[in-house]
Amino acid sequence: QVQLVESGGGLVQAGGSLRLSCAASGSRFSMRTMGWYRQAPGKQRELVARINRYGTTVYSDSMKGRFTISRDNAKNTVYLQMNSLKPEDTAVYYCHDEATDYWGQGTQVTVSS
Repeated sequence: QVQLVESGGGLVQAGGSLRLSCAASGSRFSMRTMGWYRQAPGKQRELVARINRYGTTVYSDSMKGRFTISRDNAKNTVYLQMNSLKPEDTAVYYCHDEATDYWGQGTQVTVSS
């Protein structure tokens, strides 16, 4: 069974940065495509970024150039570096394992203006 545990959320001022981490259990982490999603109040969950086994990344247009997804297979961890944060980035951020469709519990990111 896969477990995903996010950390690194918090309150930050507009223009600031945060780095989210997602620690994954289970085997063959390096083979799995991992993603970050977010859900703001009253809105649908949306893709932020994903990274596959080869390190190829995909970003939502609104995050390109500000967010960077990366992975450390030795630590079974995927990261989301978020820079130049905006109030509209406020949401609960979730880690997702595409192979198993498991989700983490989410971590709150709040950006104040």
